[in-house]
Amino acid sequence: MQRMELLAKLQQAGVIAVVRGKDKQEALNACLALIKGGITGIEVTLTVPQAEEVLRELQAEYVSRADVIIGAGTVLNVASAERMLAAGASFVVSPAFDPATAELCNLYQIPYLPGCGTITEIQQALKSGVDVIKLFPGDSAGPKMIKAVKGPLPHANLMPTGGVNLENLADWHAAGAVMVGVGGNLLAPAAIGDFQQVEELAGEYKERWMELMNEK
Repeated sequence: MQRMELLAKLQQAGVIAVVRGKDKQEALNACLALIKGGITGIEVTLTVPQAEEVLRELQAEYVSRADVIIGAGTVLNVASAERMLAAGASFVVSPAFDPATAELCNLYQIPYLPGCGTITEIQQALKSGVDVIKLFPGDSAGPKMIKAVKGPLPHANLMPTGGVNLENLADWHAAGAVMVGVGGNLLAPAAIGDFQQVEELAGEYKERWMELMNEK
């Protein structure tokens, strides 16, 4: 599947869940609850023990689901990116921009979403062919940052991550976010084993995002 098709699936997902966890089983259970609740964009972070196995198992489980897209997050360098691409990652997310990782993802036609917090970083990422930039940390930047970026760089596609919640989702959408990354505010119940609550929250996030998209 080519990069443009994968990007379309990411944008269709809208809400990308940033999955962490103390062990492989917690992460897998969280992912299953998220997808059951309606979230179809899953970012498995490398901070999860056995993250590659989690990604492989999810890809095998949902290979028949055309709407589900599963990628790798907290990818710090090109060596980690290579490992996760080999495990089947459909997109790669980093906390900061790394030119070598951008080059690798371009080579394999895989979306690369690097974390950027300044106009300079965003411009560097765009020059390297990045299609969607992770505005990070989102809670420090705030929705106004998207409007500020869109002034000189109206073509920049931004995905805020960090501090995104149900209360400010509309603000991010109104500011021009093409999608959002959600972690702790969505997955906190997983840490105490309450995956039913994760599923319910996933449904709320997805429903709210779709409402905002339909208001356009």
